[in-house]
Amino acid sequence: MFEITDTQKIGVGLAGFGIAFLFLGVILLFDKGLLAIGNILFISGLGCVIGPRRTFSFFFQRHKVRGTVCFIGGIVVVLMGWPLFGMIFETYGFILLFSGFLPVAINFLRRVPILGTFLNMPGLSRILDMLAGDSNRTRDS
Repeated sequence: MFEITDTQKIGVGLAGFGIAFLFLGVILLFDKGLLAIGNILFISGLGCVIGPRRTFSFFFQRHKVRGTVCFIGGIVVVLMGWPLFGMIFETYGFILLFSGFLPVAINFLRRVPILGTFLNMPGLSRILDMLAGDSNRTRDS
């Protein structure tokens, strides 16, 4: 079993609060204050969970430059006061950065008892298969 340090626990909390603030900022019609706080908390939480050196190397890999520029550029645009455009850039960058992790996350969520039943419904399952790029699943099920 993996040992989870106190810093990683704090990082999970920071990232969770960051996601919550981002969600509230979007729900409250792109409130720039909530979005800015959410961005800062999410990035600092990610740094605490995987460490500063690994966070830096994750964002600045050669094949992830476009995603990093869009993600960080989106954060800067939100901080400048244009939250809608910033969140569009940020979402695009987030998809580019974490697209390799998306199939793993979708397949994990499909195994969660109640959520898995919902995610395996016929219409939603096809959409998730396209997002995950899962060629092992049959389209007729």
